[in-house]
Formats: sequence, structure tokens, C-alpha cells
Amino acid sequence: MSMSTGTGTGVSAGTEGRASGTSGGAGVGNGPAGRLQSLFEGHRLTPTQRRIAHSMVRRAADVPFLSSVELAELAGVSQPSVTRFAVALGFDGYPALRKHLREVALAEPTADTGSYNEYQQAVEAEIENLRHLASVLADPRPVERAGRLLAASRPLPVLGLRAAAAQAYGFAYFAAKVHPDVRLLDEGGTMAHDRIDAAVRAGASTLLCFALPRHPREVVDTLAYAKQAGLTVVTVADSAFAPVAKVSDLLLPAAVGTGLAFDTACAPMLLGRVLLEAMCDGLPDAQARLEEFDARAAARGLFVE
Repeated sequence: MSMSTGTGTGVSAGTEGRASGTSGGAGVGNGPAGRLQSLFEGHRLTPTQRRIAHSMVRRAADVPFLSSVELAELAGVSQPSVTRFAVALGFDGYPALRKHLREVALAEPTADTGSYNEYQQAVEAEIENLRHLASVLADPRPVERAGRLLAASRPLPVLGLRAAAAQAYGFAYFAAKVHPDVRLLDEGGTMAHDRIDAAVRAGASTLLCFALPRHPREVVDTLAYAKQAGLTVVTVADSAFAPVAKVSDLLLPAAVGTGLAFDTACAPMLLGRVLLEAMCDGLPDAQARLEEFDARAAARGLFVE
């Protein structure tokens, strides 16, 4: 699992996790996004170059056919920045990088999706995202580390704004069944800062954030504030090169689908459940709390099953 430390060496840090998984033959996904992640890892990228990388991962299937100008427009950077990015990856220039990407794409077998309609194609894309998530979880150490951090934080603030609000709510709902003090942060600005201050005063050591595109500026600002307050920031984001990487201590990527009018986020949701499992492993009384809840629910007739 790629990790970003927000110090300018996050991509290199991610290589350690990937290398472990790759040695077992399943460390990196076989899809276009997985191949791009492998290409980028191990390189020290500037913030502008990370932005280009993030845009390429988001449009992995289209990138081999984009000109440098088109990629620059997609990433919101200058054309020379794209050229410098290609050189930073070890290529003579962007044409050489694009040639490499095309050769890799042509060499890979592709599924016959010609008869699929747009809805089926969106589902197939999500299946590919889940396969990629499964492959990076071949190295469980980053998730296990995150689980320990979340379990140890009392209270545990969970941040999710705009598109990521549902992910944060779902995590917080289930986490509250096993963690003694979970605090959902679903609004940004100074209110979020106030609630972070309160959590720190109460003893919080870690903040969990769900960050999905389009990435709100207030999420980046809130994470920066949390780090200044002394919290360790664990982030689930759509890419290791997302804008929140620079303000995250541990970033766990799970790709989103972009084939429909609104992004789909099955992989981030599943990664959130994996984090719940890892957190439970760090809470000795988690099973007892679940059994207690089940007993109370049965006594109250809470569920109709």
C-alpha cells in the first residue's frame, strides 16, 4: 500500500510497501492505474509533478493517447511542467514517456467490453479498482499500522467533507460500536478547527480522513491544522498523489470510478471497512463490545430479522 508522508519523500516511502507486495507477485494492480502507480513510485516528485501524476492515475486508460498539451490542461499545469515530469521519471521527454505507455497498453490483454453499455462499463471499472485494492493489500503493514493508530487514539476524530461525507459517516457509525469515543467531523472551516482542538484536549492522537475528488480546499486546510495541533493524520484518498498527500502522515489509496456523471467510490468504502477490521485488532475489548451491543439490540427488538 502506498504511503505518503507529506515531506516530499512520500512516493519513495510508498516504494517500501509496494516492494514487499511485489515480491509475492501481487503487490501492484494489473490495470492501467496500477501500472502508472508502479511507474511513479520510487521517484522524488515536486508538488506540481505529483499533481500531474494524480491526473494521470485518474485518467489512466486515456493517458497513452494524450498530447503533452492535453495532459497539461488536464492537470492544470504548464506544458513545460509535463516535459520536466517525464524527464524526472527517466525519459528523454514526454514523447518517450507516451511511447512507453502505449507499448505497455498494447502488450496487455484487454477484456472484451465492446458489447457492454455505459452502465456495465462503470461496473467493470469498479471491479478493476477493487482488484487493484486487493493487490496492494498483499502487504498489510500500512493498514495494520493505521489500525493501531486509530485504536490508540481516544477520542478518534473522523473527517469527511462533501463527496467523502458518506464514507466518514459509515466508518464512524460502525467504529462507535467498538471504539469508546469516535467523533465525526462533517463540517469544515473554523468549526472543524474548534472540534479538533477539543479532541486534542481530550487526548486524541490520530485523525482519520476520507478525501475524495473533487478535493475541497477546506479538507487540505483542516488536515494542515490537525497536524499543527499535533495529530497524526491517516487519510484514505483516491490516489497516492492526491492533494491531501502533502498533509497526511499515512495515506492509503483506493481508486474511484469516473465513468459516470458522478464518481463511484466502492474501493474507498471497502478500504474503510478493512481499516475497521484492523482497528478492532488493536482494541482488546472490541469483541466484548460487539456482543454487548447485540444483547442490547435483541432486548430492545432493534432489528426485525
